[in-house]
Amino acid sequence: MSLYDIPLHTLSGDRTSLAEYEDKVVLVVNVASKCGLTPQYEGLERLQKTYGDRGFTVLGVPCNQFGGQEPGSAEEIGTFCSATYGVTFPLLEKTDVNGAGRHPLYAELTKVADADGEAGDVQWNFEKFLIAPGGEVRRFRPRTEPEAPELVAAIEAGLPVG
Repeated sequence: MSLYDIPLHTLSGDRTSLAEYEDKVVLVVNVASKCGLTPQYEGLERLQKTYGDRGFTVLGVPCNQFGGQEPGSAEEIGTFCSATYGVTFPLLEKTDVNGAGRHPLYAELTKVADADGEAGDVQWNFEKFLIAPGGEVRRFRPRTEPEAPELVAAIEAGLPVG
């Protein structure tokens, strides 16, 4: 099964998949509302605003597996993201990214190694997986800021010229 075929659900419960974004550059990020890294939402939203009209989207995946830092309901998560950080990018339903209940999307994404050659479990909130059109995946660890030069360069490399 390709990444694009894995069934997903939006924060509001609607069915979707990455096939909706197959021709785009997608930054999949496991997010949390009560984490020390939560201010990364600001940089993620700036990326969305900067590159959204060029074939890019952030896809936020709320996760409560790291210190219980995403305890809210879908409605609470959506309200927090829009009211606090002005988030306009899509959010998926709360998802397990590690362990026995790991979502199939993350079963595939965690096979990808980071810049140091390490694959495996997501380390913490705000781990980033950049999916280029065609399905090539690059992995960036949680402390990589959304607007870090290496991440921005990878996003720009996947976008159409123009």
